[in-house]
Amino acid sequence: GGHDSRVNCVRWHQDNCCLYSCSEDKHIVEWNTQTCKVKCKWKGDNSSVTCLCISPDGKMLLSAGRTIKLWDLETKEVYRHFTGHATSVSSLMFTTVKPMNESIPFDGITGLYFLSGAIHDRLLSVWYIRSDRKEKNAVMSFAVTDEPIFVDLTLSEVKEEPVKLAVVCRDGQLHLFEHILNGYCKKPLTSNCTIQIATPGNDGDSTPKPVPILAAAFCTDKQSLLLVYGNTSQPVIEKVSLNTSEPHICLVRDIQKVLSLKTDAALTKVKTPVVNSDTKVLVPGIPGHSTAVKTPASGKEKKKNKRKPGETEESIEERLGALDIDVSKVKTPGGLPQTDSLAVLLVQGLESNDAEILNKVLNTRKENIVKNTVARMPIYAVIPLLHELTKRLQGNPYSASLMVRWLKSVFTLHASYLSTLPDLIPQLGMLYQLMESRVKTLQKLSRLHGRLFILASQVAASEAVQDVPEVNQTAKLVYEDESSEEEGSDDEMIADKDSDENWDEDEEKEEQSDEQDMTVEKEINGDSDLEPENESEEE
Repeated sequence: GGHDSRVNCVRWHQDNCCLYSCSEDKHIVEWNTQTCKVKCKWKGDNSSVTCLCISPDGKMLLSAGRTIKLWDLETKEVYRHFTGHATSVSSLMFTTVKPMNESIPFDGITGLYFLSGAIHDRLLSVWYIRSDRKEKNAVMSFAVTDEPIFVDLTLSEVKEEPVKLAVVCRDGQLHLFEHILNGYCKKPLTSNCTIQIATPGNDGDSTPKPVPILAAAFCTDKQSLLLVYGNTSQPVIEKVSLNTSEPHICLVRDIQKVLSLKTDAALTKVKTPVVNSDTKVLVPGIPGHSTAVKTPASGKEKKKNKRKPGETEESIEERLGALDIDVSKVKTPGGLPQTDSLAVLLVQGLESNDAEILNKVLNTRKENIVKNTVARMPIYAVIPLLHELTKRLQGNPYSASLMVRWLKSVFTLHASYLSTLPDLIPQLGMLYQLMESRVKTLQKLSRLHGRLFILASQVAASEAVQDVPEVNQTAKLVYEDESSEEEGSDDEMIADKDSDENWDEDEEKEEQSDEQDMTVEKEINGDSDLEPENESEEE
């Protein structure tokens, strides 16, 4: 009667005949083993307590849920607190009996190291108990390939003696570590040796199959291991001497010869009688009346079709008419849902904030369906729809282009309702800012688009010119007519004479006009009194 929920861990005390247990009910219970009653009970954590460990001197108790606490068993108060793991701790044990620094007086707990492992965590953490409360983090960690399910170690009793650690993982591998605990180590330590077991693969199947290792423990000489492998119902236990010089060891074991598991056939009390085909089955009714055995399928059909004889079956259209359902609005299989159902789905998606429903409705591309859906939706759903559209406008451009159609329909169809809202500007503030920021970059993007279009067209034109073959300009055939050439030459000569005469007349007229202009300029400028020599020069 000590706990209210499942018990996770039990630890014996080596001296005072006590038993310690922890449970899912967040409490730790100290039991008196002589009276079998609760001696003390206290709350160990804010969540379930999963693991316990008693200190070597028997005065302290380690408890762990996710965080790790060190309790004083006399006062039942927390002596030290450690950060722990992200998941529930599954293993907790001390690795040293005495502190490594022998100069400091030993109080029974300060200076000791302890090890912890958690479920779904591939790191075993080592913690150091200091005299102060400053450091709460792990000083080193051991890295394994999978979640540890069984951990065993040899205690370090002397300063220079390394701690040997055997960790069995969920993937069936055994990792061996050997390390001297002498302070902080930043990087996780990898295993010195990995042991696996596999079948030889000589018989029918030529490929060896892995045999999972279930547990491992060090022997008293600290140089050999007891391995437990095979099937959990009938495991094989074997003593193996360690050879840590090799980083990977694969032991070949034929567990098919060792294990002879017999699987008995399942017994059942149900007996199926042997029925002869000539047997007649009598049914209740007239005595001596025999009839064929009715199959359950025919019975089901009879239950489904409960109609009176002579009555015709109603069509689906007539049944829907009796239920006041318009046949034209019934959704055809594989067709699009109607606008009524889309409006209902949209309101449901906005109220429940269901992304799947909203994606199904808002990804509609047809303009008339969008308009009809917005027109049929209730007034109270307009503002939530605007907020949802504003949120989706900030996403990728493809979804934004779809949302603009919905925005256009909302503003055109519900403009009168939106204009009556007193807090419309705060409601649409984010939308205003979003549109302004998009429009600001439109001009620059248009310029860039134009330049890129010109460049692309020029490149395409130059490539097209290069691809066109050169055309031969020389004429392949020349036809000459003598009469036409003579007439043409006479006409050309007459035209040349006329043009020469006209040219001479034009030159004379131009010279006369130039002389008149110069005399007028002289009169205006007072140059008429110039000397004859100068006049000739001017002329």
